[in-house]
Amino acid sequence: MMELLSPAGGMEQLKSALHFGADAVYGGVKRFGLRANAGNFTWEELKEALDLVHGCGKKFYLTLNILPYDDEMDGMVETAQKACEMGVDAAIVSDVGAFLTLREKVPQLPLHVSTQANVMNAASANFFAQAGAERIVLSRELSLERIKALKAQLPENVEIETFVHGAMCMSHSGRCMMSDFMMGRGGNHGACAQPCRWQYTVTEIKRPDEPMEVMEDAEGTYIFSAYDLNMLSHLPELEAAGVKSLKIEGRMKTGYYVATVTQAYRKALDLYYEDKEKYEEALPYLQNELLKCSHRLSNTGFYYGRPEPSSGAGGFRQTMEFTGRVLGMKEDCLLIEVKNRFHVGDALEVLSPSGSQAFTVSAIYREEDGQSVEFVSVAGQVVCVPVNFEAEPGDYLRGPNRNHRVDMEK
Repeated sequence: MMELLSPAGGMEQLKSALHFGADAVYGGVKRFGLRANAGNFTWEELKEALDLVHGCGKKFYLTLNILPYDDEMDGMVETAQKACEMGVDAAIVSDVGAFLTLREKVPQLPLHVSTQANVMNAASANFFAQAGAERIVLSRELSLERIKALKAQLPENVEIETFVHGAMCMSHSGRCMMSDFMMGRGGNHGACAQPCRWQYTVTEIKRPDEPMEVMEDAEGTYIFSAYDLNMLSHLPELEAAGVKSLKIEGRMKTGYYVATVTQAYRKALDLYYEDKEKYEEALPYLQNELLKCSHRLSNTGFYYGRPEPSSGAGGFRQTMEFTGRVLGMKEDCLLIEVKNRFHVGDALEVLSPSGSQAFTVSAIYREEDGQSVEFVSVAGQVVCVPVNFEAEPGDYLRGPNRNHRVDMEK
């Protein structure tokens, strides 16, 4: 079976990934990862995370995928050594020098080659395989046909991992310099400011004081913003190409995002291996589930050739919003930690690993004093909501996003 690999930018996201069915997670410590602005893990948190992950029989891959300078190499080796001793299942590395150094200095640590290494061909893949790589995360610019041909030229024990869902970078597999030049924030050192997602205007060289907006839609102009990736409907083709691990992008995303996307792909994978016909039948429902968390317009990236459309995805949208976190059951009531406002009479859903359960809020009681209220709006407040079904700690409560623009979905 293909592995489902989910992002863990922090402890909340890690717990969501595990609860909603990830086979493995990937995350970083405070240094040497390409998401410096994610929560990441302290050493104490990493110990807790590894205990949780391994207690579930899952795996944790540590991101050490910056492009390091010479004066950073010793620190990376020390970090890798400590993480290895704590029990991480592999480290994800992009730089050739870092890879060879870690292979020499920390030989007991399994290494995966990051997509930032831009592995595009069998010669490059075999170089890493011969150097000791157990898995290669291929460049995002490869088609399924090329992935299949490349995999056929690798040793059987070397696995292939590819991204299947989430944000895509306009540059080659993420090797972008826009943030460095515009903001002094190195994308290849984990500090990308995402200037490709900003709105832009153009000017004519003889009319520098007359900027012209490049019209796209009512949201503004996003000519450099790539579409999100979505391969949920193409699991058979991914497996046929030899992909072992399906990677969800999103170490900067919320626990609710991780839960929503992981649950949809988990359900799709389980149905695919159980009954391919049921998988096909479930795809419209599962694709609709993915619209319920924050996303841009999506396509299939480079898997079937040049992506169409390639840019202009616009801003974020979602059909439902994170309303609260389920803490458990209290008699016949959901015990909810409030995130966003909801009222008596609202149509809400509970997202759980088995799917979503819709219901109408018949009453709301404050946990602190049992007082009945018509609505709640204070984040962190705990309330009880009567329901006629069961839910578990770690499930999410969600409600309609009143700001969602249906006309923007494609």
